[in-house]
Amino acid sequence: MNVEELVREALREQADREPPVPAGFADRVLGVRRRRRARRLASVAAATAAVVAIAVAVPLLDSGHKADVRPSGVLDSGAIRAHPDQSPPRELIGAGDAVLAAYYTAESKQLTKDRGVSARTYWLLDPRSGKYRKDPRWSFVAVAPGLKTAAVLERNLPAHRIGLLDLATGEVERWIPVQHGVGGVAFSYDGTRLVATTYDEDPDLRVREKVHTLDGRAAWMWAARFGRSSRSGFYDLDVSSGTGSFSRVAPDRSSNSRADFAFSRSGGSVYAQYVGGRDGLQQFYDLKGNKIAAPANEKHLRSDVPARLSPSGRLAALGLTKEVAGSPGRSYSSVRDPRTGREITKVRGGHLLAWADDKHLIAWERVTSLEEEYRPRLVLVTIGSDKVVPLSGVQEPAEPTDPRQPWEPVFARR
Repeated sequence: MNVEELVREALREQADREPPVPAGFADRVLGVRRRRRARRLASVAAATAAVVAIAVAVPLLDSGHKADVRPSGVLDSGAIRAHPDQSPPRELIGAGDAVLAAYYTAESKQLTKDRGVSARTYWLLDPRSGKYRKDPRWSFVAVAPGLKTAAVLERNLPAHRIGLLDLATGEVERWIPVQHGVGGVAFSYDGTRLVATTYDEDPDLRVREKVHTLDGRAAWMWAARFGRSSRSGFYDLDVSSGTGSFSRVAPDRSSNSRADFAFSRSGGSVYAQYVGGRDGLQQFYDLKGNKIAAPANEKHLRSDVPARLSPSGRLAALGLTKEVAGSPGRSYSSVRDPRTGREITKVRGGHLLAWADDKHLIAWERVTSLEEEYRPRLVLVTIGSDKVVPLSGVQEPAEPTDPRQPWEPVFARR
């Protein structure tokens, strides 16, 4: 059963429990999606992917931006751009509307005998060359939809100004000064606003802890300070003018030291991860900093699954549900109705990162068996299919005592 039939079945079952919807409602909903589909995914030659560095240009669904008059280029194409031999990637990776806009590595650096900081180093996509360039100036980066602008924070956190970086030139076009120090930023879905999370101290501070390696030897490592968040609130800022309001939020002692806010899909509220009864639980706030119930279409989401809602808002990406033993092991995640939480189907991938369109997602998927150490790669997965298209090389794990962590992706919409 394909995704259209699954969605139609879900709507019909809902109709049995609730007042009837207008005749043909499911067909009209799915019809919008059909009209936007121009071309289907083509296959990538696995042998070529394993041997040479490639940039695959395969059509995905049409983006629907018929009035878009920007010059054509690598960022304006919905094609698959894959480099399965590169990890970390050196050249553009993307599919549909999702582009790997940046990635970062983090390294624990000692400040005192028992205190350290997890310092990030970013590689940002140059939209002109389609290559990733190291930019060590920034401690935190968020990329706006369209991949023209990034919000950046300087090295020492909390920062007292937010930079708007032109990704093409690498220069900061404008600074937004803030009275309360900022440790994290995120754009709204339409890219017109920024939520900036404020902290009283660096949210990436670490403490020194003793651990035991597999061979039984004692070693020291740097760990996040659980239950010691200094988060104080957030700014809701207009990107074009730099103006906005600050809302104070009481520190959450049950969360990690970093607990950044992000906008809801509509932009009418913000949410943050709340580590309590179970991982991934989220707490929503109105734009004045008051706790509120989750929006109807986001109450079944998890804050630790970055993909969240599909572009149409009709599907929700949820967490890992099943791992199948084998060589390599296969992992599957749940795709659900965002309003009811009812599972519609499962899709390949253990960690869903971004929607390419309403039928395809980018995910981490392991390449090792369940008995081996976890080693993932970026893949493109398809709802209704068990096939995957490799997008990146394999991410190698860090040693337990290695201060450097594996590279982490930052996705943005074209």
